[in-house]
Amino acid sequence: MTRRGTALASVQEAFDRGDHQAVLRLTESILAERPGDDAAHEFRARSLLALGRAEEAERHASDAVRLDPDEIRYRELLAQALAAGGAHRDAAVEYRRLALNDPRQAAWIVAEAAERLDAAQATEAVDAARRAVRLDPRNAAGQLALAQGLARIGDARGALQAAGSAVELLPGDPAAREALADAHWLSGQEAAAFSDFRGLAMELSGPARERVLRKARALYSRRAGPFGRVLAAVPWAFAVALRRGWAQVG
Repeated sequence: MTRRGTALASVQEAFDRGDHQAVLRLTESILAERPGDDAAHEFRARSLLALGRAEEAERHASDAVRLDPDEIRYRELLAQALAAGGAHRDAAVEYRRLALNDPRQAAWIVAEAAERLDAAQATEAVDAARRAVRLDPRNAAGQLALAQGLARIGDARGALQAAGSAVELLPGDPAAREALADAHWLSGQEAAAFSDFRGLAMELSGPARERVLRKARALYSRRAGPFGRVLAAVPWAFAVALRRGWAQVG
């Protein structure tokens, strides 16, 4: 094995055992000697990404792409780093480029749709998600992204259909159930939507629970009388009322 091969083998071993600090030390040494080592840039980017250092990961992923533009693995890594750093539009562009090179890779199309949603590009997200479900109508992630995108552009009927498919393909999945709740609300089925939101609020925690509670409060406030609107304006009181079944939408 060559000296370079031995050094990269050590990096691979460190990466495989999850020792990302060792990967950074080893790749720093390699790149000091060979700044144009694309594999070292890749390993460094992957470890930085695992450590939550997305901006640095993006820089090294970009270096790997620059050194070997035809390596698909590097472009996918760059898209992942961009997404992790919040550059969702740029990540979507990278996933779009990958999908154009191989239109049968539905995972890249779905990834583009997800990044378009995070970038508040709902129309483009719908276009991407539709491409994914045309390839495979049973693509659960594609149906979910389609439901979310259609809800955002106000297509109630389409959102309801796609969300129903997502729930069927992903039974019990909170994101799919929330998409169905959103579609119920958009289509005027407010009692069903409120019931969906209540069920999710009973199960979720953290930011996801808070998001669902905000939706339930907004829906309840629209349908309630003066007292109900006061209740909906106090988050902790509404949460108690929802849990005990006092807050209802008929």
